[in-house]
Amino acid sequence: MPRLPPLSSMEAFLEVARHGTVKAAAIELGLSMPALSRRIQTLEHAVGRPLFNRHHHGLSLTETGRALDAQLSPLLDELRAVIGQAGSPDASLRLHLNVLPLFAQQRLFPRLPELRRQHPELHIDIDTMSHGEARLGEGIDAAIALARSIDPMLYAARLDQDKVFPIASRTLTDGDRTITVPEQMQRMTVLLHREMPETFSEWKKAIGMPYLEPAGIDYFDSGPLMLEAAAQGIGVAFMHGHHFDDAHDPRLVRLFDFDVDSPYSYWFVCRPRALRQPAVKLFHDWLLAARI
Repeated sequence: MPRLPPLSSMEAFLEVARHGTVKAAAIELGLSMPALSRRIQTLEHAVGRPLFNRHHHGLSLTETGRALDAQLSPLLDELRAVIGQAGSPDASLRLHLNVLPLFAQQRLFPRLPELRRQHPELHIDIDTMSHGEARLGEGIDAAIALARSIDPMLYAARLDQDKVFPIASRTLTDGDRTITVPEQMQRMTVLLHREMPETFSEWKKAIGMPYLEPAGIDYFDSGPLMLEAAAQGIGVAFMHGHHFDDAHDPRLVRLFDFDVDSPYSYWFVCRPRALRQPAVKLFHDWLLAARI
């Protein structure tokens, strides 16, 4: 019986066929371009025919390549499912998820009991470091990222579109020196999240005051700490409307009544091939259906 070519060469072929370029497929697989090209050559040698037409604008499948792509892709998906079923249920349905603390606290964790009831076999390891989408494939299966946009090489599903709220201590709206107009921000410190550094600049442009400069700007990498700092009167936090609404903190108030769209959104993000993993696919489908 003739020996099969390496599985890695088949995976490389399918990724190049899907992306249309060696560079994009190499990024997806975490390989150098020469290493990926060698895997393709190995498969072409085993087949005995070219699988790609090579030209200046990239690659296109030959007739043989198209036939192989159509037949090989479902076979490898079936093989992955077989391997997953052969492992322990816990190992095959364990998700390594990166999520920012405030999203987890306000929006994800209140709904996780529902997910656990529906899928008790799914276990989730939580990572809360910033910029999780940059570490996908390095111990992180998927991330819930806060960003203006997502690298087009990644799979991304937008979870929301929110407003920008200036959030402050209630004490700033009581007493003799209440904050009633944006010009008074010139004597205040603005609090910004490192994942949303342009929130204040976009807000002041939207209200027609691009010249507005606060007394200072402090940066945080924790949403819960930003809300606490605002509640303590340390500064005015520029955050999303649901951050304020979901806090249910009587110490906090929204300043002003401007309706400003946020340039940032929460996204579910993973590498495209990660959606083939049962745990990632299950969580992805639940998350979007639950409209969290």
